[in-house]
Amino acid sequence: MQFPERFADLPPYAFPRLRALLDGHEPGGEPCLMSIGEPKHPMPGFVPEVLAENLGGLARYPVNEGTPAYFDAVTGWLARRYGVTLSHDRLIVLNGTREGLYNAAMALCPETKNGARPVVLMPNPFYQVYAVAALSVGAEPVLLPATKETGHLPDLDAIPGDVLDRTAVFYLCSPSNPQGAVAGTDYWARLLDLAERHDFRVFADECYSEIYRSGPPPGLLAAAEARGADPERVLAFHSLSKRSNMPGLRAGFAAGGVRSVAAMRRLRSYSGAPMSDTLQAVAAVVWADETHVDESRALYGEKYALADKVLGDVPGYQPPEAGFFLWLPVPDGEAATLKLWRETGVKVLPGAYLGRDAGAGNPGAGYIRVALVASVQETARGLLLIRTCLYDDPKE
Repeated sequence: MQFPERFADLPPYAFPRLRALLDGHEPGGEPCLMSIGEPKHPMPGFVPEVLAENLGGLARYPVNEGTPAYFDAVTGWLARRYGVTLSHDRLIVLNGTREGLYNAAMALCPETKNGARPVVLMPNPFYQVYAVAALSVGAEPVLLPATKETGHLPDLDAIPGDVLDRTAVFYLCSPSNPQGAVAGTDYWARLLDLAERHDFRVFADECYSEIYRSGPPPGLLAAAEARGADPERVLAFHSLSKRSNMPGLRAGFAAGGVRSVAAMRRLRSYSGAPMSDTLQAVAAVVWADETHVDESRALYGEKYALADKVLGDVPGYQPPEAGFFLWLPVPDGEAATLKLWRETGVKVLPGAYLGRDAGAGNPGAGYIRVALVASVQETARGLLLIRTCLYDDPKE
C-alpha cells in the first residue's frame, strides 16, 4: 500500500525523538521535567463551578462557528489587550491554536502563486505544525533562519525576491517558541509592508502573548489596524493554554478578515470538530478575567529572575523577553540532553528537534530548550542542576 510522498521526509515528532534518545537510560536523580511546555501553575479557581453550571451543553451539538457569549468575551479581551474592535464574523473558535494554524493553510493557501508552486515561509526553529500544514496543501515550506545574529526572528531583508513572489503564507510566532523573542511594532510593520508588496497572508501565532518580563508584546491585529492593512491579509491565533494554564481545555480562536474567517468556517463545517458549548462557556469566563493571568505572570517573573541569577554569566546566555522557555547554548543539544538526564534526572529538549537543516545546518543543534513551567521551587532545583552539570568546570 502506497503512502503520500509529501509526508515521507517528515522527521519523527520532537517528543517521540526525545523518548528514543533517553529510553534505556536511568535518570541520575529524582526526575525534573523541563522538556514540554505544559503549564503547571494553578488554573483559575472559579472553573469547576462554571463547568458544573454549564454541563447541559454536553447534551447538544455545538455551533460550528462559536457561541455569541464566547465571541463577546474574546472581543472584549482583544479590545482591552490590543485596542482593536472586531465583529463576531471576524472570529472563529478553535480547539487550541494548533488546529487553527493547520486549517488556516488548508482553507486559505492557494494551489499556485504567480503560476508556480506556492511558498509558505516560517522561522527555523519553528512549531512543527507550520511545515506539515504547508506540505498538506502542496506548498513548499521555506525555512528562514532565526538565530542569535538575526535577533531570533527571521531577517526580512534576506528573503530573496523570487521567493517572496511565490509566498502565499508567512507564519510567525511572537513571542517566539523556543527563543522568547518578541516582534516589535516596527517588525510587524515591515512584515505587513512585505505582505502588501508581494501579496501574501501573515499568520501570527501569539499563544505566548501574556507571559512577558516588562511591557505586553505588540500584536499583529493592532499593527495591521495602525497601518490600514487589509484585514484579509492577517490572522492572529490565541489560546488559553499558556495564558490561563489550561492546556487541556483546548480553547482558542483565530481573528482576521471576514472572508478569511468565512472560508475557515466553511471548511470546518465539513471537516472540523466544533468546541462544545460547555467548554465555550467556561472559556468565556476565563477570557474575561485578568486576575489569574497577573498572578501567573508574577510566578514567571520569579522564574525569569532565578534563571538570570543561576545562568546569567554563562557565555551566550540570553534572557528571554517573553514566553516560558530558555534557549541555552551547548556544544551539542542531544549530547547535553542525554548527559543531563543520566547525571541529574533533568529532562530538557534538544534544540535540533525544533529546527531543520535547511542548507546551512540546523540552527537549533547547539541549544537545549528548557521549559520554566514547574513550581518556582522545582524550577530552581532544575536550573541549579543544569548549571552544575553543563556549565561548571568540575576541576575548579
